[in-house]
Amino acid sequence: MKQKPVEIRDLLDFRYPENLQYSPEGTYLAFQTAKAEEEKNTYHRDVWVVKDGTPRQLTAAASTSIVMWDDDTHLIVSRPSPDAEPGVTQLYKIDVNGGEAQEWIVLPFPMSGMKKVKDGLYAVTGMIDKNDPDAYRDNAETRKKKAEEAKKEADYQVVDEVPFWFNGAGFTNGKRTALFTAKTGEKLKVRRLTAPLFDVSEFIVDGEDIWYAGNTKDRTNSLYTKVYVYHTGTKKKETVYGKNTHSIGGLMRMNGRLFVQASDMKEYGVNETAKICEIRDGKVREIRKPERSLYSAVAGDTMLGGGKGSVVRNDVFYTLATDEDHTVLWKYDTAFNKEVLYDQPGAVFFLDVSDKAIAFARETADSLGEIFEMNLDGTDIRQITSMNADVLKDKYVAMPQRIDYTSEGETLHGWVLPPKDFNEKKTYPAVLDIHGGPRAVYGEIFFHEMQVWASKGYFVFFTNIRGSDGRGDAFADIRGKYGYVDFMNLMHFTDAVLKAYPNIDPKRVCETGGSYGGFMTNWIITHTDRFCCAASQRSISNWISMSLISDIGPYFGPDQCGAAGLFGAANIEELWKHSPLRRAEGVKTPTLFIHSDEDYRCPLPEGIQMMQALAVQNVETRLVIFHGENHELSRSGKPAHRIRRLKEITDWFDRHTAVK
Repeated sequence: MKQKPVEIRDLLDFRYPENLQYSPEGTYLAFQTAKAEEEKNTYHRDVWVVKDGTPRQLTAAASTSIVMWDDDTHLIVSRPSPDAEPGVTQLYKIDVNGGEAQEWIVLPFPMSGMKKVKDGLYAVTGMIDKNDPDAYRDNAETRKKKAEEAKKEADYQVVDEVPFWFNGAGFTNGKRTALFTAKTGEKLKVRRLTAPLFDVSEFIVDGEDIWYAGNTKDRTNSLYTKVYVYHTGTKKKETVYGKNTHSIGGLMRMNGRLFVQASDMKEYGVNETAKICEIRDGKVREIRKPERSLYSAVAGDTMLGGGKGSVVRNDVFYTLATDEDHTVLWKYDTAFNKEVLYDQPGAVFFLDVSDKAIAFARETADSLGEIFEMNLDGTDIRQITSMNADVLKDKYVAMPQRIDYTSEGETLHGWVLPPKDFNEKKTYPAVLDIHGGPRAVYGEIFFHEMQVWASKGYFVFFTNIRGSDGRGDAFADIRGKYGYVDFMNLMHFTDAVLKAYPNIDPKRVCETGGSYGGFMTNWIITHTDRFCCAASQRSISNWISMSLISDIGPYFGPDQCGAAGLFGAANIEELWKHSPLRRAEGVKTPTLFIHSDEDYRCPLPEGIQMMQALAVQNVETRLVIFHGENHELSRSGKPAHRIRRLKEITDWFDRHTAVK
């Protein structure tokens, strides 16, 4: 049987698993799936439950997302409603044994997280305005009046702090994430626990205590984190760690002790791998430095939402980690001795743990995301879902062929996807694809855009160069080396691929990348003419402007460019030295620019500057701006926009390689 090609519109058929959660006693496993709705140009989410290894769909009509389990048979869920009062969160309760979702409570603020403390008492995080921190106490009439006043100001945006916007959240000026308690009963009672200027980054519940991290944000964000505990019994707050010395996350309570992942950022800057530490007696005590990042850094374009990257269960810490080019699953005991539970090619994106099993979402080179389960010791891996089995049925899925090479003293490897219906007597165009980050990795997973190009007759090749994750901090650290060691790695990789695959026409090799990969695309076209065309996505062209407009710019730009700060001639020179725009004169490569107008990570002016620099030199160029999208366009943008984005890039390649 002749295999069918993978096509751009196939993404409309993908089902994306999200948000795995075991019930408290482990009787049920809940998760949600997202699927594109083409007519509404959005994603519909359904809740599923698994019992005894068998999944069944729990919701269907209204798009529904899981918040948490309230007990072993009741889920708390959220549902978007066009009739919802602005600025509140409507939550529902649903019995997994049957029945419709019932209205539960309405929180008087936009909720971001919720955990149960005990029956009738919950810890909740939500958004407040620092200038009106007690708006959650307003009655409906007052809320309506304030909403009407806000409409009058809709044409104006005032900013007086940094960052004043955040990718995926829009303008956040004056907004803070606050911690609340919510007491249910005949009447909902909500109490704010944190100060108006305090911004909560994370919280956990242990017994009847709420442990939380964050810091005060006045005019600027702090890179450092303080830790507190709120005792719900006595209603008193205690400072656990109050110094500005570490970036702290990953709060864990094990055996009555508080463990965290903390970095002082002194050795490898803001991207340094956090150490596992204990906070005790007001001090951060290092216990172990993981040799790998404790999360999945595998880049892809076929997962939407997410879930837990780590779980503490029965005083055991279970976590994902990135090892070279794939995700592994480790567990640590209270002495933080490590045991490897899972180590296979591909990616694991999130997990949850019960008293008897571990559930996780996995993707491989020839399959989309599915839910798996295994024993606590890593044995007996079994597949729970097959929701995407028919999507790739009878399709040509190019399997990655590994290629090893050396560059700048490093032994590196990448992969090549062969084109559909390959004929050794023909020559073919090719695409070099560069990942973002730079602290991310490519792995052996199903990457939709690459499979589309392989089905159209392209060789596609990709690699993990210096700066990538998975091989420790020293390998990932390219501060002050952007555009130098990484550029040479990519050129040597391209040379190795062309030598190993003589059917590739060297005059018809395209190049693309997004975010850091977009920066590298801009750098490549200003340093070589070897590619017949390029597609630069959500890129950086000027580190000076990026550092002063990006949501992470003030600290990320100088740090990555090896500058001591934002100001002074020496620092400005370092930022400019690594800016592709500096070398834009003489560019010849036809280049497409893809950017979103709500991308606040690599803001739109970064693409505009580079496109205009080419246009004034009469170089063939095109800028496509996606309204209402952000930095995540290729991964979680609206379905129609994702289709248009990939079509724009594919058409650009086809035109410059004469592919029909």
